[in-house]
Amino acid sequence: MDGNGRWASQRGRPRLFGHHAGGKRVREVIEACPDAGVEYLTIFAFSTENWKRTQVEVAGLMSLFRRYILKEAREVHNFGARVRFIGDRVQLDRKLVALMDELETLTENNTRVHLTVALNYGGRDEVARATKRLAEDVAAGKLKPDEVTEETLPNYLDTCVLPDPDLVIRTSGEARISNFLLWQSAYAEYEFIDTLWPDFKRDEFIRLCQSYGNRDRRYGGLK
Repeated sequence: MDGNGRWASQRGRPRLFGHHAGGKRVREVIEACPDAGVEYLTIFAFSTENWKRTQVEVAGLMSLFRRYILKEAREVHNFGARVRFIGDRVQLDRKLVALMDELETLTENNTRVHLTVALNYGGRDEVARATKRLAEDVAAGKLKPDEVTEETLPNYLDTCVLPDPDLVIRTSGEARISNFLLWQSAYAEYEFIDTLWPDFKRDEFIRLCQSYGNRDRRYGGLK
């Protein structure tokens, strides 16, 4: 969900103003999922690299995450969305982690939309953490070295209970994946669009999903 800061700068406002505006778009996209035929939605909220931003912006984002969960939890639950968080929670504020845990528990039986929020997430960091856990199991004798395959590693990823993404949408005109779901997106389809996230509307989301539906996915083979 990229482009919040630029959207705010274009209006002569601070970057956090853009993040607040971007937060309002999240529920609109969640609620559009059933009509678009989307069962699983993953949003990239905060990366492991985002800690490099100014202390003011980082603190503001963390405060926004807390307020957003408190404000939206009941609405998301009533809509029927199941919420999961992926990423390293060690660096996060304990109060924020407690809210994340509560929201996961509150929505654990919902099935209308499976919403995954990537918070303090990085694809390389995820693979490194997964590899460490896998190595620990090998050292403990729970797994043999010759049992480590490309089918084994995903069991140790943050997304172990989720399907791989079919479509990745990158907003704001940037044509890079920025460390997002590196392993899982090996065969995902991509859409790089110029729209800044606060301007990303329901109709554009549904149009992109429909466009994806017309693609011929061969996974390296031939039909």
